[in-house]
Amino acid sequence: MTDQIETASQDTPEGDASGAPAPETAVAAATPKSEYQVLARKYRPKTFDELIGHGPMVKTLSNALESGRLAHAFVLTGVRGIGKTTTARIIARALNCIGADGKGGATIDPCGVCEHCRAIAEDRHVDVLEMDAASRTGVDDIRELIEGVRYRPTSARYKIYIIDEVHMLSKSAFNALLKTLEEPPEHVKFIFATTEIRKIPITVLSRCQRFDLRRVQTEELNAHYTRIAGLEKAEIEEEAVTLISRAADGSVRDGMSLLDQAISHGAGKVTTQQVRDMLGLSDRSRIFDLFDFTMKGEINEALELLSAQYALGGDPAVMLQDMLDLTHWLTRVKLSPDAANDPSVSQIERERGKEIAAKLAMPQLTRSWQMLLKGLEETRIAPSPIQAAEMILIRLAYAAEMPPPGDLIKKLRQHMANASSGNGGNAPQGGGNGGGNGPGPRMQVVSGGGGGASAVAQRRPDPLGEPEQVEQTVYAKMPESFAEMAELLSKDRETTGIAMQVKNYMHLVKYEPGRIEFRPARGARSDLSTQLIKAMNGLTGHRWLVSVSEREEGAPTLKEQELEALEQRKADASLDPLVKAILDGLPKAKIVAVHLPPGQELTEGEEDESGSVYDDAFYLEGDDEL
Repeated sequence: MTDQIETASQDTPEGDASGAPAPETAVAAATPKSEYQVLARKYRPKTFDELIGHGPMVKTLSNALESGRLAHAFVLTGVRGIGKTTTARIIARALNCIGADGKGGATIDPCGVCEHCRAIAEDRHVDVLEMDAASRTGVDDIRELIEGVRYRPTSARYKIYIIDEVHMLSKSAFNALLKTLEEPPEHVKFIFATTEIRKIPITVLSRCQRFDLRRVQTEELNAHYTRIAGLEKAEIEEEAVTLISRAADGSVRDGMSLLDQAISHGAGKVTTQQVRDMLGLSDRSRIFDLFDFTMKGEINEALELLSAQYALGGDPAVMLQDMLDLTHWLTRVKLSPDAANDPSVSQIERERGKEIAAKLAMPQLTRSWQMLLKGLEETRIAPSPIQAAEMILIRLAYAAEMPPPGDLIKKLRQHMANASSGNGGNAPQGGGNGGGNGPGPRMQVVSGGGGGASAVAQRRPDPLGEPEQVEQTVYAKMPESFAEMAELLSKDRETTGIAMQVKNYMHLVKYEPGRIEFRPARGARSDLSTQLIKAMNGLTGHRWLVSVSEREEGAPTLKEQELEALEQRKADASLDPLVKAILDGLPKAKIVAVHLPPGQELTEGEEDESGSVYDDAFYLEGDDEL
């Protein structure tokens, strides 16, 4: 890091009329007090050596400068406060530096004293243009930039355009920039910075050399902030620095702002408790206690501890976030004990972590992670965050004592095996096998239709009363045809909607009991196959396979077949002697529907004495004489 920036007043003290110098007191009074500069700006890196955490990018640029393989466009991406704009300015200085003697060339180590280095550092260089794409998003702004690209730099080696938050440019602006970005003049370089790399069109990314600035690790931030505190003559505890680094979440600028605030809060002496109060954090050891109480089911102690931390200023959402982080860390310790030796974790935390991780099973940790993850979101939107946090701890404490699902399945299989070995596959009605003599629940294997079997829980019958009847699932018979399947769906109230879809929008390609291939008609539901599988599995107790065919046209739908059959019956009815006579006598009449009376279905060729097979079997409409 560079030393503290020194500012000197340019004002000269006033003298008397004879030109005699003014007294020293007058000099002190006339000299204005220097304006304070925040740490994030005061210690902004000026060279690549001062950058932390970006070694791969520095190495790439160094090799490019030495070999002359320098790209014409760069894009820097990363989270906020990671150093994108700072890096862009350092690149601009490296490309335009001329050395202290004015004869140097582009270098990875800019001198910082030549006119170009000083002008770029002070943001006043005429050939280094910075543009904020968040406020200048239109195509007109890019046209103005393109017009300036044609002219050579005024005094520097390269004309450099730095566009910050480039993802905010409009689509038209990106399109207008493409041609210039692909083939810019040799004296022009583009440097883009963004936090949303995915919002930049791929046509722009393909024309740039991309550098992903990763988050700075906690250890590097600790060393950096400790050195800054020393330059500021501030005393800060080691754990306090760690808390600031964790809160920064990999962002150097965020941590610098927090450090600046902490130094002001402690008047030059920063303690761990002061940082906790400033950030609204609870004591880290208290989080271990809170998690331990909750996982042991001691909910009263957990709620009391939560209330105490809340009274001290702890944020419920932050406390749950700390528990979530602790769950993740304990899971890593469970899988890899070497994770407990993380130098960023204090010795007390490492010992407590190993102790708690040894007592918890992996299913408990994974279940806790899911519940805390969902609970954290609930707490952030709840009207009363502390009440939401308390309910989450209660839920977590009761769930912590539940056996894992794998153990439940093993017990279920054991009960089923004991029951089946007792009396030909049926559970005994009295005491005996695998059940004990108590009134607790037990399992009985009940045969279901379609070759399947289901396990149904029942209470042990009371010896003094009537035995309880065990309900069993009754499955329908497997339909042998597509029409039978549609009829089966229409009989169940919950599947009538699927039955209508099957009837109106399915062109059957192939049908076998348990397997259907069809082509959907226009207007069919997008999830028709999924819903049909679910419905038929539930009705028959068998697994069905339903697939969509894109090659075969398939048969007409059942609705189309019904309409075709109706038209055929109308045509056959119109040829009947009696019907034909009626139609001739009533020119405006037409056949609407044709059906035989119930119980009087005639076979082909059968007739009554009048010679008509459609006696009382048709309806006419459209004639007033009817």
